[in-house]
Amino acid sequence: MKKLDILWKGIIEDMPVQFILFFFPNARNILDLSRGVEFLDKELESLFPVDNPRHPRFVDKLLKVFTLDGLEEWILIHIEIQAYADPQFSKRMYTYFYRLFDRYQKPVTALAIFTDDQPNYMPDRYEYSFMGTTQYYQYNTYKVAEQNEADLLANDNPFALVVLTVLRAIKAKKATDTELADLKMDLIRTLIGRQMDKPTMRALVNFLKMYIPFSKPEMALTFERQLEAITSNISTMGIEELILHLAEQKGIEKGIEKGIEKGRAE
Repeated sequence: MKKLDILWKGIIEDMPVQFILFFFPNARNILDLSRGVEFLDKELESLFPVDNPRHPRFVDKLLKVFTLDGLEEWILIHIEIQAYADPQFSKRMYTYFYRLFDRYQKPVTALAIFTDDQPNYMPDRYEYSFMGTTQYYQYNTYKVAEQNEADLLANDNPFALVVLTVLRAIKAKKATDTELADLKMDLIRTLIGRQMDKPTMRALVNFLKMYIPFSKPEMALTFERQLEAITSNISTMGIEELILHLAEQKGIEKGIEKGIEKGRAE
């Protein structure tokens, strides 16, 4: 499996609720996310065996959630990581849907996320017609390359930073290691400025570090030194620990400032 595939699978598993809320903004009005999210990978594997060349796995996740009415629903996630237009993509989406529905008889909503850089490529439906019989299937789509950076930065959902990282990676395909370092540093500063729990911060840091690799291994060491240089009293922490520490310190400082302001008001 490709490295990017693994990273996508990992970040969805680390942040399932944030993922759902980012791509389905009205989910809180439909789903009871307090009951958690369950991954049904075995169900997908039973229908599409990994060793079956006719059904490449790509990045597929099947999530079980519950509605506010207590009903079980499924969300099929298919992430397309390729740089060419696949004429069979919509048919594959339809095949995933009808096999799941036929086997398990559960309502399914499907989402296709495109991380390619091909303009105007975003198939969103499958249509079939023969001798008066017609089949029409439409699914949700999201094209990373068409997103606006300002909108992503303004979005409070941590998963917006995942999409921002992917968007900048798409734009920086021909960037030098120095340019990539500047790009990653800017993303790191954005992370530090957000208030979030440690597991979420750690997941985002790992995704950022690995999704935008340097061409030369020594550049990774240089990048860590650059991070250390922006701190005044920390020189031995790794990237994760450093960012988590900075975020914590920023949170403490904000708390102190609020306390001072409250005291003045009283």
